[in-house]
Amino acid sequence: MTTTASATTGPTRFQETRDFIRAIRGRIGQVVVGQDVVVERVLIALFTSGHLLLQGVPGVAKTLLVAALSKTVDLDFARIQFTIDLLPSDIVGSEILNQATHEFRTHKGPIFTNLLLADEINRAAPKVQSALLEAMQERRVTIGNQTFPLPAPFLVIATQNPIEQSGTFELPEAQLDRFMLVHRLGYLKPEEEKEVLRRNSALGVRREGKGAVARTEFDVLAREPVGGPADLARAMEDVQEVHVSETYLEHVVEIVGRTRRHPSLELGCSPRAGISLVKAARARALIHDRDYVLPEDLFALAEDVMLHRMRLSYEALADGRTSAAILHELLGEPGAA
Repeated sequence: MTTTASATTGPTRFQETRDFIRAIRGRIGQVVVGQDVVVERVLIALFTSGHLLLQGVPGVAKTLLVAALSKTVDLDFARIQFTIDLLPSDIVGSEILNQATHEFRTHKGPIFTNLLLADEINRAAPKVQSALLEAMQERRVTIGNQTFPLPAPFLVIATQNPIEQSGTFELPEAQLDRFMLVHRLGYLKPEEEKEVLRRNSALGVRREGKGAVARTEFDVLAREPVGGPADLARAMEDVQEVHVSETYLEHVVEIVGRTRRHPSLELGCSPRAGISLVKAARARALIHDRDYVLPEDLFALAEDVMLHRMRLSYEALADGRTSAAILHELLGEPGAA
């Protein structure tokens, strides 16, 4: 029997992707307690090929979360610890002279991977940060006079400590705009933190030769992935099938436009913010078992998509205003989505 379009709208639609999502959440939940929202944001980035910046103080499981994701989905993974002495060639690669043949050969850097963890990205000099721009936007890098495509998929998940400013460099607007989402992690709830302590107390030690070391959460990460590139590709295709109404598009255009007209904002959101709101909403709808977007998706994603694309005027800063307060004001105005 021929399958019609209407026959795919029942309970079985996207079922394989839903199972894939549940498996990812379950595996990550074995090592990361709580943080359901940030796990959702990671999945949104993964399913839309968007880049994600995680901001939070040390010790809130930013690196552990990305490490768990790399072992949960069968993707190539690389980690770069950003430091002040890092060079662009340490990321993208370089040309090396072969002394025997007197010819240059290309050495590809760690950026040639599927999932790149840029740890403490604001500790690198601006020249190094800019080395990521071409890769994040165009999925390719230039080494010497050659241009190389990056593997598919390619996703950058960066971490940043927003508190400690010593030895750090502020990310420029052009760099921030490349991040589809910037999620700000807070502390766990008391019962969740108690569960973290309980799990950590039960980790024990690991024998190494004649000695032993205390085990950490990284030691208990399961090695067997719950899915691979084919599962991810199917999820990305399913996201494209999620319906976006004309009304939702109008709401997005209106909210983004308001940031450009607000007197307290020196810089409003770029068109890329609107694109990200639509892409992220489709992925969030799929994660929440829907094949259509709702206004609640816009409200849920607005801070992560828009705040890092807004800059306050000097007058607003002097008055003690914040971008978050202004965004909530814009979302609460009559006629807002």
